[in-house]
Amino acid sequence: MSIYAIADLHLSFNHPKPMDIFGNNWENHAVKIKDDWIKNVKDQDTVLIPGDFSWETYLEDTYKDFEFLDKLPGKKILLKGNHDYWWTTLTNIRNYLKENNFNTIDILSNNSYELENYMVVGTRGWDYTKQDDRKIIQREIGRLKLSLEDAKNTNENKPTLVCMHYPPISKNYLNNEFERKIINLLKEYKVKKCIYGHLHGVSHAQAIVGEREGIEFNLVSADYLNFKLFKIQSIK
Repeated sequence: MSIYAIADLHLSFNHPKPMDIFGNNWENHAVKIKDDWIKNVKDQDTVLIPGDFSWETYLEDTYKDFEFLDKLPGKKILLKGNHDYWWTTLTNIRNYLKENNFNTIDILSNNSYELENYMVVGTRGWDYTKQDDRKIIQREIGRLKLSLEDAKNTNENKPTLVCMHYPPISKNYLNNEFERKIINLLKEYKVKKCIYGHLHGVSHAQAIVGEREGIEFNLVSADYLNFKLFKIQSIK
């Protein structure tokens, strides 16, 4: 079994939203994603989607986007992004998926998943430069800890893979108290890999990619990957 990742699908089949306003490379981006997905992913594989799956505002309008995703091979695990306005509660979303027989999709929210090679955890995160948003930031850090603790209680012998939508750290992380808290939390739970999305276009230059303090960080937003899935490598 293989694990792949791609964030920021930004699907909009019900109410089409042109994405090429963010760059010509976004033209027909769903087709590009689908073609690469079918080429690489097998039914026994898992694809992690760390946020911004659909542009829809209401859950009942997401049917076509979920239908597109469900028909692709593999199991899919979704995390909330800043544009997932349709996101309600875990119970509501799971009921919606069940009612529509979208059986290959599940949700990551204050919980964890045990896969063959990893325990997968995650939370949306926030923009940690917004010091006035301390309450939101502390809440997101608390949610990450809940997910990490759930993984530890399920199987502490497997390495942990963290998914976030917002970048967990920036190039200024040494001087940002919240980013330091995240690094310290990841180190406390012996996390070795962390993936995230959210950054597009010129913002790619802000991304932390590579190892910091023993943790490997990877940006997996769709346009950064040229709309090809990122394969998670096992920890050696």
